[in-house]
Amino acid sequence: MSDRVATVRPVEELEATGIVAQVFDDIRRVKKLDRVPNFWRVLATNPAQLELTWTRLKAIMHPEADGRTGQLDPLTREIIAIAVSATNGCGYCINSHTTAAFKLGLTQEALGELLAVVALFNGTNALAEGYQITPDVLPPLE
Repeated sequence: MSDRVATVRPVEELEATGIVAQVFDDIRRVKKLDRVPNFWRVLATNPAQLELTWTRLKAIMHPEADGRTGQLDPLTREIIAIAVSATNGCGYCINSHTTAAFKLGLTQEALGELLAVVALFNGTNALAEGYQITPDVLPPLE
């Protein structure tokens, strides 16, 4: 079995300098982690991409870190991330966001319900798209 993590060699935390070191420190602080996950270490091979992705993720998934209050609570944001990741087939993200959701109180039973909703709507969305049904139940305009 290989110790290979990705198609590129991830940046080791002790090797990080400049913006990469700053982003790594912020990831550990905001996510309350003792190590930087592989996703971020791989993105660090392109420091601009690392910074852009982290800044965007932090703003959307962790607004509290910058003193803002999101309209969605942290668990709801993680549940949405799980649903999208399951639909997109991203095993890395499914595991990462399920771990975060469990830390925020999601139960195994609730995860099962969440995945049942995901499966249901992936199916009904495919039917609506396949039949090209014209939307007739529309949200009100303000």
